[in-house]
Amino acid sequence: MADHDRPHVLMMSEITVDGKLTLRRGASSKILMKYMAPETEILLHQTRAECDAIMVGANTIRIDNSFLTVRLVEGKSPLRVIPSNRADIPPDANVLGPDAQTVIAVSEAAPAEKIAWLRESGADVVVAGKSQVDLPELMRVLKSDYGVSRMMIEGGPTLNWSMLNHRLVDEIRLIHLPFIVGGADTPSLVGGMHIETEKEMIRLSLKRYFMCGSNLVTEWNLLYGDGDGSGV
Repeated sequence: MADHDRPHVLMMSEITVDGKLTLRRGASSKILMKYMAPETEILLHQTRAECDAIMVGANTIRIDNSFLTVRLVEGKSPLRVIPSNRADIPPDANVLGPDAQTVIAVSEAAPAEKIAWLRESGADVVVAGKSQVDLPELMRVLKSDYGVSRMMIEGGPTLNWSMLNHRLVDEIRLIHLPFIVGGADTPSLVGGMHIETEKEMIRLSLKRYFMCGSNLVTEWNLLYGDGDGSGV
């Protein structure tokens, strides 16, 4: 997919020194996020305010019940985008509230009654893909129908892998937390399928790094084999 057909995508996440997103499987990432420096919290909300849309997976919504709004700085809250293959969004999800527009992306396998309920709740529903959400198609819809030029992902490992695997991420910004939590099945930045050879590794180029309060922040460009660091 050409760059002009989809939004520019920034993946942003806090991670521990050993690359984990949470304390353990099923735990909310908010537990670790409360240890971010105040300056880094402001950076997160500044980044949200600079984006037209923000995307997280349905599992993150079920565990964290995030608002995904701009709160610590001035600025408009971005469009909230939640891919959910079967429209499994909890009825008490904060993203269904009135404080920002929300798009729920579903597959054709999603039950009609769930789609109808989401629309009645005030969300837009985009159907893309047969049994799973077609992320490249969703990116095209977000650009063409919603005018999204810049989007950020605050996803879990499954969504992060899917977006990277489809070469839909242009840059990554990581907030490094000075902890090690361990755990063989503790969620890390990227999950998904295992690779077989080093040729399948996704390569990055370090763009810059800086201290934000007490947190190291690193920023990376995705290479995807083209060598120029400009994404796809």
